[in-house]
Amino acid sequence: MIKTLAKQVKEFKKDSILSPIFVTLEVIMEILIPIMMASIIDDGVNKGDLNHVWFMGIIMILVAMLSLTFGVMSGKYAARASAGFARNIRESMFTSIQDFSFANIDKYSTAGLVTRLTTDVTNVQNSYQMIIRICARAPFMLIFAMIMTFVISSRLALIFLGAIIVLGVILGFIMTRAFAYFSEVFKKYDALNASVQENVNAIRVVKAYVREDYEKEKFGKASWNVYNMFVKAEKIVILNNPVMMFVMYASILLLSWLGAQMIVGGSLTTGELMSMFTYVINILMSLMMISMVFVMISMSKASAERIVEVLNEKSSLTNGANPVMQVPDGSIIFKNVDFSYKDNKDNCVLEHIDFQIKSGETIGIIGGTGSAKSSLVQLIPRLYDVTSGEVQVGGINVKDYDIETLRNEVAMVLQKNVLFSGTIKDNLRWGNEQATDEEMLHACKQAQADEFIQTFPDGYDTYIEQGGSNVSGGQKQRLCIARALLKKPKILILDDSTSAVDTKTDALIRKAFIQEIPDTTKLIIAQRISSVQDADRILVLHEGRINGMGTHEELLAGNAIYQDVYESQTKGDVENA
Repeated sequence: MIKTLAKQVKEFKKDSILSPIFVTLEVIMEILIPIMMASIIDDGVNKGDLNHVWFMGIIMILVAMLSLTFGVMSGKYAARASAGFARNIRESMFTSIQDFSFANIDKYSTAGLVTRLTTDVTNVQNSYQMIIRICARAPFMLIFAMIMTFVISSRLALIFLGAIIVLGVILGFIMTRAFAYFSEVFKKYDALNASVQENVNAIRVVKAYVREDYEKEKFGKASWNVYNMFVKAEKIVILNNPVMMFVMYASILLLSWLGAQMIVGGSLTTGELMSMFTYVINILMSLMMISMVFVMISMSKASAERIVEVLNEKSSLTNGANPVMQVPDGSIIFKNVDFSYKDNKDNCVLEHIDFQIKSGETIGIIGGTGSAKSSLVQLIPRLYDVTSGEVQVGGINVKDYDIETLRNEVAMVLQKNVLFSGTIKDNLRWGNEQATDEEMLHACKQAQADEFIQTFPDGYDTYIEQGGSNVSGGQKQRLCIARALLKKPKILILDDSTSAVDTKTDALIRKAFIQEIPDTTKLIIAQRISSVQDADRILVLHEGRINGMGTHEELLAGNAIYQDVYESQTKGDVENA
């Protein structure tokens, strides 16, 4: 874990080194001040030497100014190092997530990934800053102050040694108990974020069904769980402060009692006792800082483990040794394919899938809910890998292609249409970054999107809100189809992507496909028979198996499932008429 996180320091190594160096110099200056103070009392005030008082006083001021300067420099470099460290972690995590396959993404919730990128990274950032600054300051201060106390009086120094042992045992107990709670609390954070995310994304549905009270109650429970876990953790951590205070005041009382006896006995001067008081405060404050660091580390350890989990996650999809860098054509072959989302051969969503598609063919795919239509087409651009069997594109196993090369030749309009915040042009250029205005206009005309775009005051420069919330479902679908067409792919997959458009527009889109992209292989998943009846062939899926494949007429004559779907839809049309 430490090795993985240490790699993220990168260009901030210099800042990470300079911060503890300046901290050490700051500590040295602070250690010198009590010695000078003792000299002022013993050699200046007690002896009535005013010149010595002035001389040592000026030196003390200079040393204090140096200490301040070193402290400021240490804080500056620590802030830069920790902020840069956090930035690098976020970038590495985000980059890692971009490389995930769908199978990897399925392991994490969206809310969980957001928590890792925000709360968890902030915890690690704060911990790192404390490590390179306070973790350097506190031990150095503790060591130097202990050395000075032993130089002044080894007998009195034993008081501090005993205090360190007592606090060390108690801090170890606090850390062990608190870590278990902090590990659990971030899981509760995931649930809290999930509640917020789900509510905001579905706010229209919440209001439509008047479920605000239910959502408030659900959020309240998630928030209460976080609160309870933090309270349990803090009940352990809070022991730190009273224990520290008890040890500190016990040490001061013992020091005062023994020190007074030693002054009376002549084995200790007043100035030395005063410096001992300063050192005891330095020692105990160092211990308090160390305890704070330990608490912060125990809290951030849970966050660090969650971050490292994402950083170390390797994509389940990788290129072979010599990947193919060109897709010859859009032909598709499924050879006895089985597929399971969890790579479990006993629980496959697709079984014994065998069929061939010629380049340029239009294939319709029909099947009931849960028949694995989406799962089937997601194997073509290798969004998932088959559990057994083989999928070929252009006569080559998809596993032998460079993944980016393959996906650039397969345009896919997913079941859940997604638009990003930005202009319509920005969204269209996801299909082709270099697309000209003429190319975008042509693609939108093919997708029957140009007509409604022209009605917007800003046309193609109209700003799309996050998720496409300011356009209708049908408009969103047509923009996504236009975006896919701009890729000029060898294979175009529409996963129920015209469900929100009317039948006339649907027919116009299919007509445009026939006229404009005859050489592109087209796979159209649809619920409406009318959307696929003109296809070269139609594939009927039932419970993850091929139930039939043929033209509209062939299936209508000999496939029971297709007949039932057709009759239910045409019957509905007749009744509506």
